Amino acid sequence: MIYANRADWLAASRKRLLFFGMSGLGKTHVSSMLRAAPSGWFHYSVDYRIGTRYMGEYIADNFKREAMKNPFLAELLLSDSVYIASNITFDNLAPLSTYLGKPGSEPKGGLPFDEYMRRQNQHRAAEQASLMDTTHFIDRSRAIYGLKHFVCDSGGSICEVVEPDDPHDPILRELSSHLLMVWIEGSEAHTGELVRRFDRAPKPMYYQPQFLEKKWLQYRVERGLKEDEVNPDDFIRWTYAQALDHRQPRYAAMARNWGIKVAASDVALVRDEKDLTSLIAAALPG
Repeated sequence: MIYANRADWLAASRKRLLFFGMSGLGKTHVSSMLRAAPSGWFHYSVDYRIGTRYMGEYIADNFKREAMKNPFLAELLLSDSVYIASNITFDNLAPLSTYLGKPGSEPKGGLPFDEYMRRQNQHRAAEQASLMDTTHFIDRSRAIYGLKHFVCDSGGSICEVVEPDDPHDPILRELSSHLLMVWIEGSEAHTGELVRRFDRAPKPMYYQPQFLEKKWLQYRVERGLKEDEVNPDDFIRWTYAQALDHRQPRYAAMARNWGIKVAASDVALVRDEKDLTSLIAAALPG
């Protein structure tokens, strides 16, 4: 770890953090809070980088394919009379989620599984590249903007694109050599609430390929369905809770081998930079 103990952390003139964990537990909230702090924090969002730098063209082309189905819009596109682009922000990643899609029946809004997996693989490559871009942005934030501190707001799927128990994992070695990696650990109550929230509004997400292929087969066998008979929303609802269980030990291994952990319930009480500094200090060895 770049801070060997709490004294090192508290004395550091340039603080660098990376938050990881399940979506919905406060990574983006606390990162945005630091961005607004007067001491000067640069907020690097991995999901934003994925959706703009690495998958922006895929997303825009998907919009254009849909627009070309409308003769009025098709004519305007072909004459360069309109411009179509996504408007991704740190707080609104809907264009990226929409592009990833859900596998299953096309009349019900699904994608053929092969196409769905193609987009999943695009996301995996984009996420790995965006994570490796972190150190470039550490240098950039200081050289261009003169900001002292840096926070990386990673996506919930970070644990799916690294090997937490491999001491030679290139992404984790790079990240941990430049930032303190902090797991925001949720409780069973948090998990239950995330599942209920997802059930109300299921959204596309990235899964590890081996896990996804196994669940796709298991779901269809249990229900006796062909690929084009699967209800996309029902499948991803069924998969989501199992995905959280799948991710939990991977997050734990990341914290054990590469960083520290803090409780989501404690993060929820953080009001300002001072509170967060104290919370991180308490999680580091004395």
